[in-house]
Amino acid sequence: MSIHLIPYLMMPGNGQEVVRFYEQALDAKVLALQTYGEMPQNPDSPLPAQLNDYVGHAHLKIGESELMLSDSTDESNQAGNRVTICIATDDVEKAKKLFHALQQGGQVNHPFEKTFFSPGFGTVTDKFGVTFQIVTEG
Repeated sequence: MSIHLIPYLMMPGNGQEVVRFYEQALDAKVLALQTYGEMPQNPDSPLPAQLNDYVGHAHLKIGESELMLSDSTDESNQAGNRVTICIATDDVEKAKKLFHALQQGGQVNHPFEKTFFSPGFGTVTDKFGVTFQIVTEG
């Protein structure tokens, strides 16, 4: 079992520009890039068409480090809260344990659950105001 921390940027709609900039400025390699338009949609609450080209998820490799980012789909994204920490592990039970430990005295932003991209994912802001995304890889 491994655990690693990855900075995660929440952008206000310019995610594709950010990716192109980091490719040039930091010699970043794009490991994955998926727009909201390419992701499975919930038929009960489809996203507005203007968000189709927004980045739903991007994963970059910069030297020996990783960086992830996506475009926010709501108005809560503003300077000061654009960086979260993604904790990635290959073990669902370990991910769940980390999620529950971090939520003590904090706030659950997205409950820990199976998603189309992960067997276990959730987002929590801890009691110190730091937001973590917990993701199970694989």
